[in-house]
Amino acid sequence: QLQLVESGGGLVQPGGSLRLSCAASTATLNYYAVGWFRQAPGKQREGVSCITNSGAFWHYVDSVKGRFTISRDNAKNTVYLQMNSLKPEDTAVYYCARRRIYCSGNPNEYDDWGQGTQVTVSS
Repeated sequence: QLQLVESGGGLVQPGGSLRLSCAASTATLNYYAVGWFRQAPGKQREGVSCITNSGAFWHYVDSVKGRFTISRDNAKNTVYLQMNSLKPEDTAVYYCARRRIYCSGNPNEYDDWGQGTQVTVSS
């Protein structure tokens, strides 16, 4: 069974940075679109960013544009989410997920998920 593993979360002060990683332990991420999602307490899971195999990307949350960068290293079978200028409202559990070929901001359209990594932005 495919397992996606997120890492890189933690506690950071407002204005700080974190880089999340999403790696596949038993299968390839190549030829798949990989999305990053987040879920804050009491809120629905929302799409943050997504990247296709060819490197095309989308940001689905206006507030992360200019602050977050999604990238992938197909040789390492890993997708990254670089998060800069973090704000308290970015606090959430961040998940990565994959789906065939095309990006989507709808979490229901993704097939395989990681267990999530906690990001807390607080002073």
